[in-house]
Amino acid sequence: MSTETIETIRYTADVLAITPDRRILLIERNWPPFEGTWALPGGHVDPGETALEAAARELAEETGVKIDTSDLSQVGAFDTPDRDPRDRYVTVAHLAHVPTDTIATAGDDARTAAWWPLDALPELAFDHAHIITAALR
Repeated sequence: MSTETIETIRYTADVLAITPDRRILLIERNWPPFEGTWALPGGHVDPGETALEAAARELAEETGVKIDTSDLSQVGAFDTPDRDPRDRYVTVAHLAHVPTDTIATAGDDARTAAWWPLDALPELAFDHAHIITAALR
């Protein structure tokens, strides 16, 4: 007789907001894990919400950048079992092209929000470097 283990999976959404001059919006995390490390804006998908809706909401909450869901395109789902040290997380990443002069202000879970050149990124939390690479292919 086999024993089946049911795994709890948490569902999140992340956003790659990129300007025409090839800068990407990152947040400095204000909480563990990876407190003080840079990451893509994102977070949990709320009950009754799609990943697309969560992506737009989280971007606004964490950076003050408000975009319509129609301005987001899905990059893909990322589900490596150990991508988050807290538990099993699956994220759906979305890409948004925003104007060069877009102003970002840290809010919610972000200590800081800043634009970084794509060719000079800091060390990133989770698998966010992999997500960025996948999005830019």
